[in-house]
Amino acid sequence: MNFFGDGAKVFAAMPGTACNVRWRCSARHAGSGGLARAGARVVITSRKADACAAVVEQIRSEGLEATAIACNISRKDEVLGLVEQTEKVYGTVDVLVCNAAVNPYYGPMSGITDEAFSKVMDVNIRSNLWLVNRTAPGMAAKGGGSVVIISSIAGLTGSRVLGAYGTSKAADMSLARSLALEWGKQGIRTNCIAPGLIKTDFAKALWDNPEYLDKRLQSAPLRRIGEPDDIGGIAVMLAGKAGAFITGQTIIADAGVTIGS
Repeated sequence: MNFFGDGAKVFAAMPGTACNVRWRCSARHAGSGGLARAGARVVITSRKADACAAVVEQIRSEGLEATAIACNISRKDEVLGLVEQTEKVYGTVDVLVCNAAVNPYYGPMSGITDEAFSKVMDVNIRSNLWLVNRTAPGMAAKGGGSVVIISSIAGLTGSRVLGAYGTSKAADMSLARSLALEWGKQGIRTNCIAPGLIKTDFAKALWDNPEYLDKRLQSAPLRRIGEPDDIGGIAVMLAGKAGAFITGQTIIADAGVTIGS
């Protein structure tokens, strides 16, 4: 079944045409695989072409369509080139999934360097705006599209050690609301997903720490951490027909961690 309509294309910065834009590629990345299984033609991008190629190979092994294009998401010229290459391969982007993120600093905000703070904001926020500003006009010309920004529950609470990262993720949610207002009349929906702890390479330092993992499990009503597929399914819903009446929202997927004890 095709959840997107005929020939949907998805482009992800982290994954019609869908583009999935990521800072790092992982063969377990559910956003791109889930979108491809739902009927999208997917472009995977990351700094390292070989890492993205591995994801594409896995998707193609299932008889699905995907392409890898390397891009450093913190460089505007490469971001613009990424979209241009995607359009040459598949045409106008229908779905944009912004999943790129970095966190180069762990500690109090009083100790973060200007360089580290700027890197977090450039990759986690500014690159998303670049991508939307480049792809949204094409979506509007076709009558609509979907933008999905992967935020985090770190944007909903304060943190003594992840303050800059949390600030950028809160900004993601605000950005999605503003973009939803700006592009809604053109049929473009913009939403966020705010995951809790997910078993990915990006979060391995957390879930691979037995003490931290036990504490997180005790605070989660479902008593588990997330798998990539838990987020991929939400991305598919927001990208496709099932999410046609949703815009400007943040969907929290955290096993209930943020609802209280």
